[in-house]
Amino acid sequence: MAISKIGSKALVDCSVASADLEDGSITNAKLANSSITVNGTSVSLGASASLKDISWQSVITASGGSNTAVAGEGYFIDTTSNTHTVTLPASPSIGDKIAIKDYAGTFGTNNLTIGRNGNNIQGAANDSLISTNRASIILVYSDATKGWLYTVESNVADLEAVTYISATGGTVTTSGDYKIHTFTGDGCFVVSQGPSGPAPGVDYLVIAGGGGGGTVIGGNVGGGGAGAGGYRESCGVGYTSSPLGACVSALPVTATTYPVTVGGGGTSNPYPGPFGGQGTSGSNSVFSTITSAGGGAGGGGANRCNCAGLGYSGTPGGSGGGQAYGALPDFSSGTGNTPPVSPPQGQPGGCGTSSPTWLGAAGGGGATGAGGDGAGSPGGPDYTGGPGGAGATSSINNTPTVRASGGSGGSYQAPSSPIAAVPGGGGFGGPGSGGSGGAGTANTGGGGGGAGSAAASPTGGCGGTGGKGIVILRYKYQ
Repeated sequence: MAISKIGSKALVDCSVASADLEDGSITNAKLANSSITVNGTSVSLGASASLKDISWQSVITASGGSNTAVAGEGYFIDTTSNTHTVTLPASPSIGDKIAIKDYAGTFGTNNLTIGRNGNNIQGAANDSLISTNRASIILVYSDATKGWLYTVESNVADLEAVTYISATGGTVTTSGDYKIHTFTGDGCFVVSQGPSGPAPGVDYLVIAGGGGGGTVIGGNVGGGGAGAGGYRESCGVGYTSSPLGACVSALPVTATTYPVTVGGGGTSNPYPGPFGGQGTSGSNSVFSTITSAGGGAGGGGANRCNCAGLGYSGTPGGSGGGQAYGALPDFSSGTGNTPPVSPPQGQPGGCGTSSPTWLGAAGGGGATGAGGDGAGSPGGPDYTGGPGGAGATSSINNTPTVRASGGSGGSYQAPSSPIAAVPGGGGFGGPGSGGSGGAGTANTGGGGGGAGSAAASPTGGCGGTGGKGIVILRYKYQ
């Protein structure tokens, strides 16, 4: 009688030889497991197989679309007519491999993108861009930190794909490959995607509010013109910046929200009012790490019989305010570039003339030029206000525009017409026949003009309000 089963302890090592078996061997069919699986292929016991590290697939002709890679496969990609994206597996295991070959030698013309599909490539959370002809690469998955690593790199240059900035906020316009965001009031610059690789950062123009011009209280004097708001700019890519932007790099940004503050213009003291007709300074404008200081106020003027305690001096700021009266040594023009930055954000205001009588007042400083000194001579009769300091020209918004000039100073007695406003948004100076100074132009950061007065007039005029600032941002988006 044949034995159908043998207990596990019935045999000892080497106690059964093949000759003892009925047919001399045990067939695969009589085994519980008759094959093994290698690289996804079932191989019968006793059979032979050629094991492939990479299983190459048929040529993929690019049509602007994509394919999702499978671990252990290789792909010939033909980008003769279009670009292509190979998307890596979403849930890879350690040791998984993907191979790619430029089939037609056209990756330099029509690039191949390797989509990371949520995993790092070479330790970076960026897709890869293959842009060299005849490239051959093999990627192996390591872990969550480094992700997919390149183990073979032939004819491959920079493996990291360039990603450009994507953002919202302000008024957005497009110029070629660049986006321009203009903020004329407070807001937020919201970056949803930051740049990588050689993509540049954000170029900027940040101008603060201009100061308020000096008011005249009584006759025989002129109010000082106010300083422009501080002017800060980067050197620019794809446009011409002002000289103040030379060698200043664009700002790096990341995917976050950047509050933007646009400074308001300063005001003047009203007429009639207390002694001390000095205006008020403009407010700061801010973007990221860049703060531009508000323009300094223009000095106030008053009949010199009532000079005690009067604010004849211009005040410091992004650009300084102009001096209203030069006879007394205690009064001065306002300094520019306060607080100091490099390159300087503005220039000082001008000085009132030094004649010991009533005088024309000085202009406020501008982004690139100091305020002009008041004119006059002992005994008069003409005491002319000084012009505002020159602004700066930038084409960051594709239109060459002058901004941030100082307000002109007011005159006493003559001339009877206003002292002209300087290009760049500064206000005009009040005429010698009496009258208020002009306001700075909105969103230029121009300083307000100083008031003028007539001879022995019991009344005066108000200084002009400063122009509101502006923030303009520009970056490459494709």
